[in-house]
Amino acid sequence: MAGMENRKTLAVIWALIPLANAFAFTKVPIAALIEDGASGLRLTELFRMKLFWILFVMMICAGASEQAVSQWASTFAEMGLGISKTAGDLAGPMAFAILMGTSRAFYGKYGERIHPERFMIYSSCLCIVSYLGISLFPLPQLCLLACAVCGLSVGIMWPGTFSKASAALPKGGTAMFALLALGGDVGCSAGPTLVGLVSEAFGNDLKTGVLAGVIFPILLLAGIVHSGHKKAG
Repeated sequence: MAGMENRKTLAVIWALIPLANAFAFTKVPIAALIEDGASGLRLTELFRMKLFWILFVMMICAGASEQAVSQWASTFAEMGLGISKTAGDLAGPMAFAILMGTSRAFYGKYGERIHPERFMIYSSCLCIVSYLGISLFPLPQLCLLACAVCGLSVGIMWPGTFSKASAALPKGGTAMFALLALGGDVGCSAGPTLVGLVSEAFGNDLKTGVLAGVIFPILLLAGIVHSGHKKAG
């Protein structure tokens, strides 16, 4: 609606959101990660825990599972359906984001009634199915629908892994959450990179690239199951 020539102005308008957050953080109370008087685990202590490394890999896979599809959804829509970039953005990343946000809002509202580990297992299975659908469905419209469903499936992965880490390692403290966030960011880069590299190797075939990316939700599912039998230490 604004026109491509006004994209810089739109970027400045969007910058008002983090600016507003800067003021909000001065007013909103933030709960302490650990109880008063207690000390969090040191990095060396965390690094000796097998459970921490499982959670770290889960965070990498959570970020990769989310971004491997969302970062390529617009291009996929344009190439597969032959539509404009505007329509591709609306049909791809926007649908993905809406369903991802819906999943997180649902969990935030009804999380106390839901077993988080089961929710993550079901979501991981749905994510695997959506990746396979994107890669193997013959009709572009069905592939795009699978992209949207993928957004629904990944919504719980990142916050769910944080919640699981908080419950499993209550003394993890700031160091643990900082490292987990780092793992998530590594995954956010690794997922789209793998899809892009594999796609390029197979003649810019995005379906093949996404098919390679299914390794991330598979590893995440394995981590959820394994961590459920693993004790801290």
